[in-house]
Amino acid sequence: MLFSENKLIIAILLGAVAGIIAGALFGPAMVSVAWIGDLFLDTLKMMIIPLIVAAVISGVSSLGDIRKLGRVGGATLLYYGLTTASAVLIGLFVVNLIQPGVGIEQMSSTIPEKVAAKSDTGIVDIITSLVAPNILFAAADTQLLPVIVFCLVFAAALTTIGEKNVTLIHFFDGLNEVMMKLVVWVMTFAPIGIFALIAGQIGKAGGGTAIKNELLAVGSYCFTVILGLTLHFILLFIILIIFSQQGRTYLLKLLRALFTAFGTASSSATLPLTMECALEAGIDKRSVKFVLPIGATVNMDGTALYEAVAVMYIAQVYGYSMGLGEQTIIFITATLAAIGAAGIPQAGLVTLLIVLNAVDLPIESIGMILAVDWFLDRFRTTVNVWGDSVGAAVIESYLPEKTA
Repeated sequence: MLFSENKLIIAILLGAVAGIIAGALFGPAMVSVAWIGDLFLDTLKMMIIPLIVAAVISGVSSLGDIRKLGRVGGATLLYYGLTTASAVLIGLFVVNLIQPGVGIEQMSSTIPEKVAAKSDTGIVDIITSLVAPNILFAAADTQLLPVIVFCLVFAAALTTIGEKNVTLIHFFDGLNEVMMKLVVWVMTFAPIGIFALIAGQIGKAGGGTAIKNELLAVGSYCFTVILGLTLHFILLFIILIIFSQQGRTYLLKLLRALFTAFGTASSSATLPLTMECALEAGIDKRSVKFVLPIGATVNMDGTALYEAVAVMYIAQVYGYSMGLGEQTIIFITATLAAIGAAGIPQAGLVTLLIVLNAVDLPIESIGMILAVDWFLDRFRTTVNVWGDSVGAAVIESYLPEKTA
């Protein structure tokens, strides 16, 4: 099995490299293969809702007494909150150290309509998004937060009805197993799908020459974001070693999920594979089914770090001085806003508007970083998925003892 896993990892990596080369060489011509990548991404997304419903309900009900959920849930939220906050701090540290926006001329670009339309989004909107008036519509629209909240409450109620819950629990356990089998089948096509996604995206960006010009224009900004993400990735690895029973091999087991996250730029689309990899690494299935679905929705370490760097970069370009007070606002707002960033491509742009508004920076300034956002999105999504995976390993030790 390990040999087969290694072959898939190598194939995914080769697909990503080939996509970069093909996109750079053939440019806009590669847009013609983008539909293959979209098909692969849509196939992964197709499994998200049934997998989350089955995994969360099965995971919570397997914990037994609902009162035991408090300890596990509290530890999960504490882990996600602390790691997200640490990501923002790392972002603020590197952007203050490097100051990538100093001396850069202001650039302009058109803001996408879907981003501009949400310019008034605030923390209250994120809180109210926890509940949907129609859960079926929310599921159809892939609104993960209300779906997960409903599943948590449903599963909690399920644990209180005694032996009558056996049939339902078996049903969701079985559904979860079927969905994981589908993941294995779909991942057979991952190398082709990731090749098409990356080649098509580079083609849309204009090919190698256009990307080179974009990177030269905001190269210092890209370097700052990637450096911050790398430091946080290392911090998460240290947390894994200290607070879990997993070792360095855990990272190797998660490579398929991490490469897929880089290729798809979607933590929620990668969720099925992340769960499969964590289970194969030996993580307790209760932790996998409870922690990872929640993490794919509310744990956005990479996104939070990116928002902090982006806002400070924009402020530096405009010549605005951000003191301790303003940076404290950025820290708090970026941490909270990242919680509401559903694991879909470019969701960080929408939540970035919240942080810009919090420190009174013009939302039009977001145009300065649009050209390379698709590129950085892949790195921050990879960190998001790694943070979720480490969380499953850490929370494993807080699970109640299994009953016979």
